[in-house]
Amino acid sequence: MDPIVEAALKKWPNVPHCYSWLALDARGDWYMRDERVQQAGPFPQVKGSRINHDKLRAFIERNYAADDAGCWFFQNGPQRVYVELESTPWIWRLQPDGRVLSHTGLEATVASSWLDELGHFYLLTDLGFGLVHTADMGPAADAVEQGRWTPAALPAAALPQRFGFLRHPLPATA
Repeated sequence: MDPIVEAALKKWPNVPHCYSWLALDARGDWYMRDERVQQAGPFPQVKGSRINHDKLRAFIERNYAADDAGCWFFQNGPQRVYVELESTPWIWRLQPDGRVLSHTGLEATVASSWLDELGHFYLLTDLGFGLVHTADMGPAADAVEQGRWTPAALPAAALPQRFGFLRHPLPATA
């Protein structure tokens, strides 16, 4: 977490949390969802505005974490902005040299692989559970054929509970 964020948390410890304003899609893209977008429909049917500003994306990604309930958030200074997830908290990119990187640029070590009934491929890593990016399914298939990964089957609906994350965090009073 950025030092400026940690300082803001100490200075203003009781800032209300924010819900439904930030989302992560299945390709690792961030979306801003203002009130108008939220009223137009739920994520991911209505995504909102894709965040393209490199420094803003980097700030979000450096301050991306999960709470004890499995809700993922971006710590924006003293305010915790909970993230709507289209799929999983991590989106994995497979590198030509065999490394696995998260959508935030962090390197991960693979512990196991999973496949749902729709053919989506997932990895459990030392960082957590995530979806392999659709553009990397060729290298993922190669890894399976080479015996590096042996995916276990699991229904898509069972993923959040099995791996401890919530796709749509809500305030405690909701």
